[in-house]
Amino acid sequence: MQPLIAARNLTKRFDRHVAVDGVSLEVGKGEVLGFLGPNGAGKSTTMKMLTGFLAPTGGTAAICGHDIGDEPIAAKRRLGYLPEGAPLYGDMTPAAFLDFVASMRGLRGEEKVRRTAVAIGRTNIAEVLRQPIDTLSKGFKRRVGLAQALLHDPDVLILDEPTDGLDPNQKHEVRELIREIRPEKAIVISTHILDEVEAVCTRAVVIAGGRVVADDTPEGLAAHSGRRGAVTLSLPSGTADAAAAALDGLADVERVERSDGPAGAVRLAVFPREGDITADVAGLARERGWEVRELRAGTGHLEDAFRRMTGADPLQ
Repeated sequence: MQPLIAARNLTKRFDRHVAVDGVSLEVGKGEVLGFLGPNGAGKSTTMKMLTGFLAPTGGTAAICGHDIGDEPIAAKRRLGYLPEGAPLYGDMTPAAFLDFVASMRGLRGEEKVRRTAVAIGRTNIAEVLRQPIDTLSKGFKRRVGLAQALLHDPDVLILDEPTDGLDPNQKHEVRELIREIRPEKAIVISTHILDEVEAVCTRAVVIAGGRVVADDTPEGLAAHSGRRGAVTLSLPSGTADAAAAALDGLADVERVERSDGPAGAVRLAVFPREGDITADVAGLARERGWEVRELRAGTGHLEDAFRRMTGADPLQ
């Protein structure tokens, strides 16, 4: 099946600075791709090239089989885009703005009314439809921007920080919306919120220095975390020192790290040399009669993996 988004060796140079360096990726129907990277990594520049808002120095991008450079109108008909910062016409009301966008998208009559109503309902902006956009909160502005991206029911959605400025309830609503529409679309989300990636994304691409450094499921990326396989247990502070020393003496334990836990407890993270040490740790705890308040095996943390892949936390 042809991917709905296909980029081949996308490159963008600004004078001597290479912002994007040979990025290739594909996104198929039903996929939600989390596009991750530190500030300045090239995320927004890549998304602008995918949507045709910025011409690449090299490489190609296609939306639903239409090359964004050779067939820009056909490609953009199939595309909904929420740019960084959600630029809007501040003197318009959301109602007028969405009416304008619908007309520009070629919607007419009952179809225009129906699709506009669906976009308003999905983004929950009915209460502010008659207010000037300039008077809206950052969260409502973001939701108006999302409504215009959804308005024509596109096959492809490219969303740059879609939950920026939203409160926790609003973020939950947007995530539920993405889950609802995912089966019929290809969606790319750029975000700094790693919990969001784990919550809604089926894949994640990490970009650093303008290059793709990882492409996997969120779970697969988390497996690269230095905490994969570590066993964490919480103990009363009075027994923590002795417990740490005993755990460090196990043959398959590489090291034990200590941190503050809840309600005066101490949390010990026990790292294996290799393999699964959960049974060894649990067995020692039973043997010594420790008051264990928490014990869990780590599957890895996406944040740890992200820091390592982008150079913020060197690989060990």
